[in-house]
Amino acid sequence: MVFEKKQRTERVIQFGEGGFLRGFVDWMLQKVNENSNFDGSVVVVQPIEQGMCDMLNAQNCVYTHVIRGVEGVDTTVVDVISRCVKPYDNFDEYLALAEQPEMRFIVSNTTESGIVFSADDKITDTPPKSFPAKVALLLKKRFELGLPGFIFLPCELIDRNGDNLKKCILQYADLWQLGEDFKKWVAEENVFTNTLVDRINTGYPKGEDLGLGYEDNLVNTSEFFHLWVIETDFDLNSELPFNKTDLNVIITPDKLEMYRTRKVRILNGAHTSLVPYALLSGFDTVKSCLDDPIMSEHLKNCVFNEILPTLNLPEDELRSYANSVVERFSNPYIKHYLSAIALNSVSKFKVRVLPSILEYINRFDKMPETLLFSFAKLIEFYKTDMTNDDKDVVEFMKKSSTAEILANQSLWGQDLSFLTAEVEKYVNK
Repeated sequence: MVFEKKQRTERVIQFGEGGFLRGFVDWMLQKVNENSNFDGSVVVVQPIEQGMCDMLNAQNCVYTHVIRGVEGVDTTVVDVISRCVKPYDNFDEYLALAEQPEMRFIVSNTTESGIVFSADDKITDTPPKSFPAKVALLLKKRFELGLPGFIFLPCELIDRNGDNLKKCILQYADLWQLGEDFKKWVAEENVFTNTLVDRINTGYPKGEDLGLGYEDNLVNTSEFFHLWVIETDFDLNSELPFNKTDLNVIITPDKLEMYRTRKVRILNGAHTSLVPYALLSGFDTVKSCLDDPIMSEHLKNCVFNEILPTLNLPEDELRSYANSVVERFSNPYIKHYLSAIALNSVSKFKVRVLPSILEYINRFDKMPETLLFSFAKLIEFYKTDMTNDDKDVVEFMKKSSTAEILANQSLWGQDLSFLTAEVEKYVNK
């Protein structure tokens, strides 16, 4: 595509170049630019060695975002990304981002397994493997230059994502002996917000002609619904004026957990309890599952019979949200590929589904049969070659028995051996 890109001040460092961030954060920043004097652009950092930055650079980092639903179709050319940086190819270019005084925000989406501390990361690595370690080195450079800190807006779907990122960075400060002054600067001169994101992004529309009239190898698609809840006491609108737009952004000092639990358990939990079973059964999209009586019944049993009863919000509010999720999954324009959702399914299951299983058992003193069936299908799924996950996780899951998998505390955060007999009932059924 040929498009004259506006030149703006680089204010945002973005870890991740996939469809979600481009169809959520970057799309929102486009709207903020259009409706305020923010005048900001994004530098994308490719957080892993292989990624999409070369494709973005080939299009001058400009792409089309198409929103479709019963409301109609909305098409936006997004030009907020100024450039891409690949730390594995040019680490000095990455560190140089710390030298730009106007840089103020760091956003990220490195999946549920991204915000982790690893003692194997070294201060001399160029770059270190983990996302928090990469950020710690960037902050070290920023601190040494005497420049202001950053405002962090992490989009990873883990509880207290900003708090956990801050904790990991401070662990690296200790590991690398960066000193108390640096730790104080990290804690006091940077803002770590906790956030919740909600939008179904479906990426490149394979096999579809959207009638754009031009070639765009990075066209991105999503539903109309979007929600970004940002928990912070900081006056975020003073620097990033979401309040000048009609975007569904909620900035709150204390109510994130309510929104997070509802969304992660219901929407994300529905996805993760469905995907392995559906892929094993030969389905390819969420919509195709909703159109199938057996898959649709499985999904609704998970959500309405076993997930909702474990949540504390008013029942009418929960059912209303759950019904809206089913409607969103049924959007005829959304081709949400199961294979895309299946990335890192083990860590997703731990965060999105396992809490519902444990709470159901605690509340009702009986087993949630449909969710445990989903657990069995997850284990079966990892015996195939369809998985996309950390190679060590894949290897362990593939070679281990159900009992060994459930007993692995590093996967689940606890020993789940007490579920072995129940889960084994559904393996290969």
